[in-house]
Amino acid sequence: MRLLVAGADRVDAGKTTFAVGLCTHLDATGFKPRAGNDYWFDHDDYRRAVEAGRLYGKDALRLAAASAADVTPEAINPIHRLWRPAPGGDGFIGPADRSFVLDRVGDGYVVNGNADVPPSAADALPLGEAPRASTIEELNRLMRERHLPVLDALRDRIEATERAVVESYGDVARPVRDLSFDRVAVVDPGRARIYDGDRYAAACEVATGGPGDGRLEERVTDAVGPIDPLSNVDLPPLTADERSDPAAIAEAYAQAYEALV
Repeated sequence: MRLLVAGADRVDAGKTTFAVGLCTHLDATGFKPRAGNDYWFDHDDYRRAVEAGRLYGKDALRLAAASAADVTPEAINPIHRLWRPAPGGDGFIGPADRSFVLDRVGDGYVVNGNADVPPSAADALPLGEAPRASTIEELNRLMRERHLPVLDALRDRIEATERAVVESYGDVARPVRDLSFDRVAVVDPGRARIYDGDRYAAACEVATGGPGDGRLEERVTDAVGPIDPLSNVDLPPLTADERSDPAAIAEAYAQAYEALV
């Protein structure tokens, strides 16, 4: 069984909380193919990882902890992007108010040649031999050479996993191409929309991507606009203590999980 958890909002849609509870409900292994955090706004998470010579975020950490298999955040999240605030933007990639700094790609790194790398990252991470990208064209070439093979390897692992829960990134409809899902849950604050996996995949093929963002991918709103969900399920608000307890999430969202499977 392969299930995808996606969200229509770029941030705070509730995807990770939903996915963590779903892993517990099904005794499944969670995967987050791509993730990212911000040097400024997620500084505690950044420092925790970098001080150990690693780079990962709290979403992958939560998914790994809730997974049935004994996995590390890096194992289930092979691509992690570090951002930092950049008022006015650098004109390179992504939102105008922040700058892509570097990617962890498997065990290696790709660095934005135009960005200021935080000294703590330069000291703790093996960036000396990492390739630099200063243009969209260079980054796209490195993504073909480095990111895609890593995602292909992860896809093979997901396909070999008996019960897999895959969480997408931001409002991206498909975090890994050429991977089929039995069902898809699109999570927004207060609700989950359940879709048939094949119909969702077909809708993604029709939706347009975003080459100006330095990647070709569909947005959830574009993908689900033409299709109807199998069901809509309300999600109750959770306290901070409940969100930190996978078993409590699984109990609170049990109706949504039963509708999904």
